[in-house]
Amino acid sequence: MVAAVRVHKHGGPEVLTYEQVDVPAPGPGQIKLRQRACGINFIDTYFRTGMYPSPVGMPFIAGNEGAGDVIAVGPDVSDFKIGDRVAYVSGLGGYAEERLLPAERAVKLPPAIGYEQAAGMMLKGMTAQYLLRRTHRVEPGQTILVHAAAGGVGQILCQWGKHLGAIVLGTVGSKEKADIARANGCDHPILYREEDFAERVKQITGGALCHVVYDSVGKDTFPKSLDCIRPLGMFASFGSSSGKVDAFDINILQFKGSLFATRPTLNHYIAARKELLATAGDLFDVVASGKVKIPVNQKYPLKDAQKAHIDLESRNTTGSSILVV
Repeated sequence: MVAAVRVHKHGGPEVLTYEQVDVPAPGPGQIKLRQRACGINFIDTYFRTGMYPSPVGMPFIAGNEGAGDVIAVGPDVSDFKIGDRVAYVSGLGGYAEERLLPAERAVKLPPAIGYEQAAGMMLKGMTAQYLLRRTHRVEPGQTILVHAAAGGVGQILCQWGKHLGAIVLGTVGSKEKADIARANGCDHPILYREEDFAERVKQITGGALCHVVYDSVGKDTFPKSLDCIRPLGMFASFGSSSGKVDAFDINILQFKGSLFATRPTLNHYIAARKELLATAGDLFDVVASGKVKIPVNQKYPLKDAQKAHIDLESRNTTGSSILVV
């Protein structure tokens, strides 16, 4: 038996239950991990509250990101062996000392990437990779707006966007978070509680606006985000920390400048293993080079998952948060 954090009913952080579970031997195509660290992400709260349905029913072990060591391999697994250091973004089951994982969803960690760093960046970092390199391929001289610029994905987007030669604007909720965003490559932090962010974007850009808006906030920033985008630009909504964007009249995209709008998710961008390996490889390379750093600013024991969710939902965190196993 090993420790894990399970959800038996939907609700607030109090439904995260620290308990003992049995993890069987790996089946065909599976590996068994002894985890070192588990990533904490807003999507974990969506499954906890029922905003996203659990694909495995109830109860379920929360979390879908982590890093650790292979301690057993199932039949037909040839790419991994006992002792391999791996990380992953996969199905539920992440908040646990041990877990089973489809081998095709695991990625070997290069020596330059540590367990805690990996657990804090697999979902966030690969999300930033597809947003910047595939959803809208950022080129030197372009202007981008990153909502929640001091958050986990936000800090990576700012750093990586700056590395790609973009002019980076970012919304933040406080002067302290503005300092964090600026330290991570954000050229123009915007205090959204003190100023109208769309008007500020117009001022900063001299009316030229942005090529793309990367929005993990959702309800609170829509549709005003569309006022920040130049004609033929892109609105990429990849999260809902303030609630889901309500249904809207698609004709608004025409009137705002023939805009493109998308609601991407990482799973579709890494559905094929070759895409997973390419996305993770690009992330590992840019982190190992030092061009992008992964700030793991909050660490909690596995048993304190409730506290971790409280801090995350109250917006008292910056950068990445992890559970240390």
